[in-house]
Amino acid sequence: MPVISFINENINVTVEEGVSILAGARAAGITIESPCNAMGTCGKCKVIIHGQPPENPGAAVLACQTPVSGNIAVLVKDYREENRSLRILAAGSGFSYEKAPFITKHFRGGATQVYGGDKPLGVEEGNTAAACYGVVVDIGTTTIVSVLVDLHTGGELASDSILNPQTVYAQDVLSRIHFASKPEGLETLHRVFIEALRAMLFKMTSRAAADILNIYEVVFSGNTTMIHLACAEDPAPLGRYPYAPAIWGANHIPADTLGISPFGRIYLPPVISAYVGADITSGILASRLDEKKGAAVFIDVGTNGEMVIAKDGTLAAASTAAGPAFEGMNISCGMRANSGAIEAFHIDDDGNFSFTVIGGGTAKGICGSGLLDMCAELVRTGVIGSNGRFVFPEKGNCSDRLKKSFRSKDGKNAFFITDDVYLAQKDIRQIQLAKGAIRCGIEMLLAGLGIDAENVETVEIAGSFGFHLNENSLINIGMIPPRFAGKVRFAGNTSLSGGLAFLLNTAFREKMKALVKRINKIELAADPGFERNFIKYLNF
Repeated sequence: MPVISFINENINVTVEEGVSILAGARAAGITIESPCNAMGTCGKCKVIIHGQPPENPGAAVLACQTPVSGNIAVLVKDYREENRSLRILAAGSGFSYEKAPFITKHFRGGATQVYGGDKPLGVEEGNTAAACYGVVVDIGTTTIVSVLVDLHTGGELASDSILNPQTVYAQDVLSRIHFASKPEGLETLHRVFIEALRAMLFKMTSRAAADILNIYEVVFSGNTTMIHLACAEDPAPLGRYPYAPAIWGANHIPADTLGISPFGRIYLPPVISAYVGADITSGILASRLDEKKGAAVFIDVGTNGEMVIAKDGTLAAASTAAGPAFEGMNISCGMRANSGAIEAFHIDDDGNFSFTVIGGGTAKGICGSGLLDMCAELVRTGVIGSNGRFVFPEKGNCSDRLKKSFRSKDGKNAFFITDDVYLAQKDIRQIQLAKGAIRCGIEMLLAGLGIDAENVETVEIAGSFGFHLNENSLINIGMIPPRFAGKVRFAGNTSLSGGLAFLLNTAFREKMKALVKRINKIELAADPGFERNFIKYLNF
């Protein structure tokens, strides 16, 4: 049988003839990203091979589409470097509250009693009362962020953030549901998450000079699918009618797999619906959306576009499938917010453009915020028409400088930012689909509550990706209504800051459990007007 030698990992694996390089890598425990679930459409699993057709040394192929017919050597991308340079936001807006955690400790008679609420959980030898820690984990579709907290003071002792290892198997929520619908897929996605989280816990406790065995409660804040995968619960029902979650949250589960205190518990905040999860519950709590007077809008922009609209305490929530374009996926030169990504783009009055690259240096690609800036500026200056198509230079009103950036790529027009980084027509279409879905959701929720955009008083945009956006760009491409101008506030990672509130004050748990039951859950796709509205808001 043929042998695959993974050069930079110094690992050899024997495989059946005809299996793909990707399958061989997974069998060897080696990470190769395949966000399209090995369909051959995303182009992200490219590897360099030697030793079998094509015979050209150094040939780049798709690992998921390349069967092994003989011994080969393979060079794969080092994802550890991507984790080191990935820009992840670990802070979100919050509010002041009293500290009343679920876990408390009391030293009596030579031993320390650990309590969960008013119930004893266990006894530790000696006086360990001073060491009492909790952790909040924001389980995003793309990233995982965690914070270690002193439960006595509420102080944050250490934090860590990584790329969610599940992304190498499936990029978005729907593809992850599909991947985990088989037992072996669910086991894989659960295992890689737990392994990554345990590594994060060890790293944080090491930095804080704390003992991992003194972590007693962990809060999981994430969308409904991510919560299911974190708990090893089959997410398949989330992908088919009636879209019923098996996990509704507002409860504890054992923390046996995390390697923390034997008395440890995992708290799951209440879930709103199959596609509006505990991360949005945390966001509502962090922004105190239900307490705002008048009309307010909360939008979490990411792989999913979840939104909640409040009117004098009445809340309605919905979710739209924005897709992975905002994370730089399915884009010709797209990448995550790593070093080398264009994150901001501007065109001046003379038609000269400038851009900002994360980490400085040469641009390697475009991340989500840069992509939206680019589309907005090219629309504003006439390079892209309202229908999303490039305006041919000889017919358009753009400057001579911008016209020079038009070149042919694979027989089609593209706008080149550098010799190697460009925006293709198909990329613009991906942005239209993503922003159209979010705008459609906003407009339909507003209409459902009888709210005119003019009367919205505050607009909070949450999420790590959302924090790097530009209000003018969002308006120029039509992702949010023009009448939201001047009302937008970027709230950051409210999944994390709301999760901290759940950790540090148990009163919020009952409050949000009751509130979630009162939220009107809107299934936009079931509305007869959804398709019409979606098409309407595709235009810039």
